[in-house]
Amino acid sequence: MIWKWLGALLLFPVQMVYLVVKAAVCMVLPPKLRDLSGENVLVTGGGRGIGRHLAREFAKRGARKIILWGRTEKCLKETTEEIRMMGTECHYFICDVGNREEVYRQAKAVREKVGDITILVNNAAVVHGKSLMDSDDDALLKSQHINTLGQFWTTKAFLPRMLELQKGHIVCLNSVLALSAIPGAIDYCTSKASSFAFMESLTLGLLDCPGVNATTVLPFHTSTEMFQGMRIRFPNLFPPLKPETVARRTVEAVQMNQAFLLLPWTMHVLVILKSILPQAALEEIHKFSGSYTCMNTFKGRT
Repeated sequence: MIWKWLGALLLFPVQMVYLVVKAAVCMVLPPKLRDLSGENVLVTGGGRGIGRHLAREFAKRGARKIILWGRTEKCLKETTEEIRMMGTECHYFICDVGNREEVYRQAKAVREKVGDITILVNNAAVVHGKSLMDSDDDALLKSQHINTLGQFWTTKAFLPRMLELQKGHIVCLNSVLALSAIPGAIDYCTSKASSFAFMESLTLGLLDCPGVNATTVLPFHTSTEMFQGMRIRFPNLFPPLKPETVARRTVEAVQMNQAFLLLPWTMHVLVILKSILPQAALEEIHKFSGSYTCMNTFKGRT
């Protein structure tokens, strides 16, 4: 027994070195991308913003069917027509992911009308954009229901069938604010941190589930209506991401079966700094970068 334990102990660092080298090689050499031609993709919040670009990107890369969920029929209808013009079958369903009963009901409708979902993209999100004391209680609850609990309900609705088929992928469009919160968006930061923990746990839980994987994307500030008015102090040094860039990199991460993706790559530096710097130094970085006051001009969707 002790020899087996010693063998595992000696093998562990070798495995770590191998995995690090393998990851480095994959960064240099272009990996083989997964074929999406047989995939039915459901995108929550798919009517506008990053969700619309995700639908376009999956269609462009050959997904068989695109299904859109959202709360605004006008946006859903416009995006559906656009995807159909690209030659891809597309359907939309009005669904508030924060409503558990509605999620389960619409999930059943999707299976009956379209078929099994093999890629679920949890993209739907809202932001209240105020401090805790200035926030309305109902608005705070809405953020948690949609941004966090909504992923519980959608994943519970579609994951069981993926496990049966041994084919599936759960994708979460998160935010770098899950790792580094800012003032003025306490509802959003909290919900995204919870969502990140959910995906970390889910990803580990799927390790022994063949054919079913998970991807979490954590982008920097993206220029969409949702964060309209948010001000970056050094926009030339840290320009907002384009939604089409986030969508393209997200689909590529799915095709490469990448578990976690930070956008841009410089966000890795932020994670390292948070691990080694004292809190006082981090506070000064927030003040210098402008993240301390970036939500002061926030307007959000009109």
